[in-house]
Amino acid sequence: MTDLRAERLTLAYDERTVVHGVDLEIPQGTVTAVIGPNGCGKSTLLRAFGRLLKPVEGHVLLNGQPVHKLPTRSVANVVGLLPQSPVAPDGLTVADLVARGRHPHQTWYRRWSSADEEAVNQALKKTAADEFADRTLDELSGGQRQRAWIAMALAQETDILLLDEPTTHLDLAHQIDVLELVRDLHRDTNRTIVMVLHELALAARYADRLVAMKNGRIVAVGAPGEVLTEELLLEVFGLRARVREDEETGSLMVIPLGR
Repeated sequence: MTDLRAERLTLAYDERTVVHGVDLEIPQGTVTAVIGPNGCGKSTLLRAFGRLLKPVEGHVLLNGQPVHKLPTRSVANVVGLLPQSPVAPDGLTVADLVARGRHPHQTWYRRWSSADEEAVNQALKKTAADEFADRTLDELSGGQRQRAWIAMALAQETDILLLDEPTTHLDLAHQIDVLELVRDLHRDTNRTIVMVLHELALAARYADRLVAMKNGRIVAVGAPGEVLTEELLLEVFGLRARVREDEETGSLMVIPLGR
């Protein structure tokens, strides 16, 4: 298992500080959802965890070592990141995309192997992307494309998977499909998963714990029932709402009352 945490983490773009002195531990083998209003630093925090953004102050620690001092390839073998709206070359097939997840395992002396082939096939199968493996990405629906990208991240065979808004631009049915897939992958592999989500009820339903952010700082961390309260919704989102338990699923529902 792999330990991932932030200590006194401050992140900025040029002169604009976006995340301020954050301390956060990601428990191994859990699904964590980061929630908060637009611009609060959720995706920026995830980019730092994925070694795409260097801290101004503090550290992201991977097994106790500052992630930005570790070789890129060694981090990519442990942490997989699926960014918002990823882009692929025109005409790329799903199978070719998923195979790119094996690049961190390739070196000048280790080329494509049967293990790589098996990892790609398993990733396609687990995400049900094998049904359209020979089709190009531009032929697919939004939900199918997300499954293909998640398959690529899965083929990377990392202990930790970071998903930045994996349900963005999807209708509700496809959002459910993607999050059910994420939950199934977690159950099957016990991977540590961190995802940024906007839909609060879905975050509460599919995550073990929530991290609520506002203005670049963490406001609350804990189980969904501890974090997703009416008081927090007003404090973090400026939203008057009622939080109720859904009789069918047992998860929480957010019923907006307006501002």
